[in-house]
Amino acid sequence: MTFKMFARAGVALAAITLPLAAAHAQDAKPAPVASLIAKVDIPYQKFTLPNGLRVIVHTDRKAPVVAVSVWYNIGSKFEPKGRTGFAHLFEHLMFNGSENAPGDFFEPLKQVGATDLNGTTNYDRTNYFETVPTPALEKALFLESDRMGYLLGAVTQEVLDEQRGVVQNEKRQGDNQPYGLRQYKQLEGLFPADHPYGHSVIGSLADLDAASLDDVKGWFRDHYGPNNAVLVLAGDIDLATAKTLVTKYFGKIKAGPATDLPTVSIPTLAAPKSDVIHDRVGAALVTRQWAVPGLNDKDAASLQAGASVLGALSSSRLANALVRKEKLAIQVSAGVQSLAQIGIFQVIMVVRPGVDVDAASKRLDELVADFIKTGPTADELQRTVTSSVSRRIAGLESVGGFGGKAVALAQGELYSADPGYYKKQLAALAAQTPATVTAAMQKWLTRPVYNLSIVAGPREAGTDVAAAPKPLVSPPDLKPANSRAEANPDVGAVGNLVFPKVQRAKLSNGIEVVYAQRTAVPITRALISFDAGAVANPADKLGTQQLTLAMLDEGTTTRDSIAIAEAQERLGASIGQGASADRTFLSVDAPSANAAGAFDLFADIVRNPAFTPEEVARLRNSQLAGIQQELTNPGGLAGRVLPKLIYGPSAYAKTAGQGGDPAAVAKLTRDDLVAFQQAWIRPEKAKMFVVSDVPLAQLLPLLDREFGDWKGVGAPGAKDLSVAAVQSAPKIVLIDRPDSPQSLITAGQLTPLKGSEDLLNYQTANDVLGGDFLSRINLDLRETKHWSYGAGGGFGQTEQLVTYRINAPVQADRTGDSIKSLQADLKDFLTSKGITEAEFTRTINGATRELAGNFETASAVLSAMLDNDQYKRPDDYYATISQKYRAMTREQLDAAARRAIDPDKFVWVVVGDAKVVRAQLDSVGLPVEVVPAASVAGAK
Repeated sequence: MTFKMFARAGVALAAITLPLAAAHAQDAKPAPVASLIAKVDIPYQKFTLPNGLRVIVHTDRKAPVVAVSVWYNIGSKFEPKGRTGFAHLFEHLMFNGSENAPGDFFEPLKQVGATDLNGTTNYDRTNYFETVPTPALEKALFLESDRMGYLLGAVTQEVLDEQRGVVQNEKRQGDNQPYGLRQYKQLEGLFPADHPYGHSVIGSLADLDAASLDDVKGWFRDHYGPNNAVLVLAGDIDLATAKTLVTKYFGKIKAGPATDLPTVSIPTLAAPKSDVIHDRVGAALVTRQWAVPGLNDKDAASLQAGASVLGALSSSRLANALVRKEKLAIQVSAGVQSLAQIGIFQVIMVVRPGVDVDAASKRLDELVADFIKTGPTADELQRTVTSSVSRRIAGLESVGGFGGKAVALAQGELYSADPGYYKKQLAALAAQTPATVTAAMQKWLTRPVYNLSIVAGPREAGTDVAAAPKPLVSPPDLKPANSRAEANPDVGAVGNLVFPKVQRAKLSNGIEVVYAQRTAVPITRALISFDAGAVANPADKLGTQQLTLAMLDEGTTTRDSIAIAEAQERLGASIGQGASADRTFLSVDAPSANAAGAFDLFADIVRNPAFTPEEVARLRNSQLAGIQQELTNPGGLAGRVLPKLIYGPSAYAKTAGQGGDPAAVAKLTRDDLVAFQQAWIRPEKAKMFVVSDVPLAQLLPLLDREFGDWKGVGAPGAKDLSVAAVQSAPKIVLIDRPDSPQSLITAGQLTPLKGSEDLLNYQTANDVLGGDFLSRINLDLRETKHWSYGAGGGFGQTEQLVTYRINAPVQADRTGDSIKSLQADLKDFLTSKGITEAEFTRTINGATRELAGNFETASAVLSAMLDNDQYKRPDDYYATISQKYRAMTREQLDAAARRAIDPDKFVWVVVGDAKVVRAQLDSVGLPVEVVPAASVAGAK
């Protein structure tokens, strides 16, 4: 008999909890590290084609999807002087179609339902990856093989100019962030000018401008042959099928020249070196850096462990001393950027505003020197290993993407000639002792250090400037060249999504538990959703919720903040918090073997926060510093202004500003936090969501033991949503942020839709307008005009209201033109140029075929369960969604978009340099208000 039957019959929960309630979870010891490591396993088989292509196959039948991951042995370290950024530029070029599949690479992959679709470049490699439904595997292999062997006929001057512009805007977007110039100075300070790792992956604007069509074609011929690549297939695939398909599509591609690894030395500075950068930042940032060996070196694991104990653990030496005890910093970290042939050991400190930077830096140096001298304890190493292994286990739930099983296998093969190298790395980490870590730290970190600080001040003028942009010329509409014998295959039928069965039960005090079982990895994820959210923030004390949540894991009635951090690390657990407009969330993830201990710790944090005055003062100062950081970030500035323009007097305007009102936060007291916690973080407002490999019948007694006797204190809070939203009249608010190389354009409107409506039709229509890489907005500003690295729009749903918002970072000199283009895109879509048959087919095909990939992980299932519950949808909503998509028509989607969006109603917020963009904005035809960035914090 299942527990659901017990619950229906009204059987007392205690009847099934008694056998497990004898031992308190605090007494349960964490699972041995060795047993956790044993669970990290990716069985594989390998073969090599005659042309040199190495192929690795991993079978995982949990879902009808296959991850396809191609890694090329070419990254920025191979680039000679004058050609910096070529590897990254070619990553972009290879997404723009090939001879037998011309046009954007995202188009056919969207059609087949690809998920986790992207490409990246780093110092050591370029990779491309997508997860596709099993019936689409042949199509994906055809496309990957075509851009490997049949690309150059599709690379025209127009395509080169287009993607060069996109890459340059990607660089500007990164440079435009606070501390965005750090990477360039860091590489310059650590490495000689001619060192393979001595320049940034994205390269220089000047080198990108200088790249000719012959240059980039020669680069491709030299480096992108099959003998310079690794292909991983992971998922619903076996070796025999892989051999047949890979041979068919890749076997005829000729080998290219060998790409030899560059000679890489680990440079040692002649003497300590220090540099200072001035930038518009909210707090000074101080770094200490050393070049160290790469990931294949015997000292790599020792340095990784040392960095973790020093500054990566929540309870790290530096965090405990500088943040918790001495309060000199608001954030501190240490880590090793472990690359194939070299590593960079970094210590980073964000100095608390008001603290003398030199004094904080001196104390940082003292702590680092002491750690180098004395090393870690055995307990610190055990916590490091447990935390690392737990993260690895969780990451292996995905077959592909940025960190799944295909990534582990490909990286091991390409960097270490061993697909199973991840196991050796974990074993090496587990084998570390205080002596081995201390020896490695003393060997490498007693060499001269590179010190780089970024302090507040006018941003220093850059010297890397792009040439004047060329006139926009659209790439030619190429047809398939038929340059290969293999035909572009069709996609077989893709089945409907099998969404896990959702079960519901109740704890003794009435808290509802919503549960789904996923057995791919032995991880338990639990989340408590409270009916609170941003709208629950007191109107005169905005920031109360944020500070209350931050305080929960900073001390309970039985544990201080360090004890809580150490307990999480011993369990391999991760406890988090967050909020949306209508809900407040507390969550815990842990290896299922440690679920009992994790739930005990989680319950202590949720139920027994101490709110000690000294911790309140520390976290309040940190929140104020975070607000200052927010006010130096383009997104943070826009996020403080746009919601108020959209919602007006409604309580939903409280969603503006991540950190709250600085004047109010500065006055918050312990009593304010206790009052909020008692009003909102209480069982009557709670609902628990769990996804685990452990059956509900086994987990429920643990949850009831920890939360079943929880009772609220005082009266529960009540939301006041009685004041209706009133949107501002259309206008442009320009937030003046001097020296910005880009402008951030955001826009929004309040739609007539209700939060209780099913938005599926509206969101599907928006895939065409702004919700997808291939959307009208993104293709226009990125691919056609190359004024942006990426732009889009989407619906935002609360329980009462629905908004539509646009986000578009664009090059500064095209700010006004970009708004005009966005206005034209909106009007065309909603009037004369509705969804085309091709767009409709692509959207419906993609939406139905990508479902299995979208719900591959427990986190995705948990998120869906939350949404279903909040928006009053049935538990089987996603189990029946394929039928809903197939029943849609173009006319329905066009009508939905026209009902929801009014192109003349948008209010616009632009964050940029007023002296560059003001005149452009005056030509748009809307009233323009200029607001200094410094005044945004207190804007009403």
